[in-house]
Amino acid sequence: MEYRSLGASGLKVPVLSLGTATFGGGNDFFKAWGSTQVAEASRMVDLCLDAGLTMFDTANVYSAGMAEEILGKAIEGRRNQVLISTKATFQMSNNPNDRGSSRHHLIKACEDSLKRLQTDYIDIYHLHGFDNTTPIEESLSALNTLVQSGKIRYIACSNFSGWQLMKALSISERYGWARYVAHQAHYSLLSREFEWELLPLGLDQNVGTIVWSPLSFGRLGGKYRRNNPLPADSRVAQGGDQGPLPSEELLYKIVDALDEVAQETGKTVAQVALNWLLQRPTISNIIIGARNEEQLKQNFGAVGWNLTTEQVKKLDAASDRDPIYPYWHQRDFPYLRPVPDFYKK
Repeated sequence: MEYRSLGASGLKVPVLSLGTATFGGGNDFFKAWGSTQVAEASRMVDLCLDAGLTMFDTANVYSAGMAEEILGKAIEGRRNQVLISTKATFQMSNNPNDRGSSRHHLIKACEDSLKRLQTDYIDIYHLHGFDNTTPIEESLSALNTLVQSGKIRYIACSNFSGWQLMKALSISERYGWARYVAHQAHYSLLSREFEWELLPLGLDQNVGTIVWSPLSFGRLGGKYRRNNPLPADSRVAQGGDQGPLPSEELLYKIVDALDEVAQETGKTVAQVALNWLLQRPTISNIIIGARNEEQLKQNFGAVGWNLTTEQVKKLDAASDRDPIYPYWHQRDFPYLRPVPDFYKK
């Protein structure tokens, strides 16, 4: 297993982590992802540690805390062998203060997560989304307090826009507070909007990227084929996807290219899609999900090899689409320093 630095921090993380949104299946949405219980989760942790995958990503909102509880039980007795990443911000109850990124909620949410995870510290603590009703200074001050108290080691954010992340970094620098070392973001061959602003920001500010849904809710997992019906057992068919529906033509253009590269490399479609991401700038870690042991083992095959330059170009071309303004305009002008090929027209 390859390890990389997490942004500007000294923390080394494996390039793959196991996502636990499949743990619990507490409602219809999360059941579409999976319903893994403690025994199977413990077995998955065993397999991950054997493969050198030592990082596990969860969130308090996953099945209303069940995922954290199951993960806590699955790693019992081996806390010092693993890295835990969890999150807060989204609504946990009908209490108006049980959501958002206020000092009140973040401190309580952290303490609740610590109890569910059966640990006294969290390695990476994310704001799961941006709360525009709370001053950024209040949120960052609360996170800094949690760092100073030893309850969390590093802070990160998730699903921020460029200006939100940049403003937060500036405030942390101004007051000498803990700084976001990573941004957990949606990025895949089918969803490359991340490259328009957030990736250049990460390069400029040395913020690592932790990728969620790298297979676009299973669409790039190998089951989707042109002119075939939607797989009945897929996450999308069961209502477990998010965001706008992608263009079918774009999807199948990418799948066709993935099929070609998979045949050339002897790898699976999913392994090729994950390996493409591992070669993008700023990527520190990719969160993989698995409903069962077989899926988990297959995902391990995404590391330990690299696509060729020509194979990367083939996938780049198949997944390319015109950016929105001002990014299409910026593509037309020369840069003063080299930029990644994918950012050029």
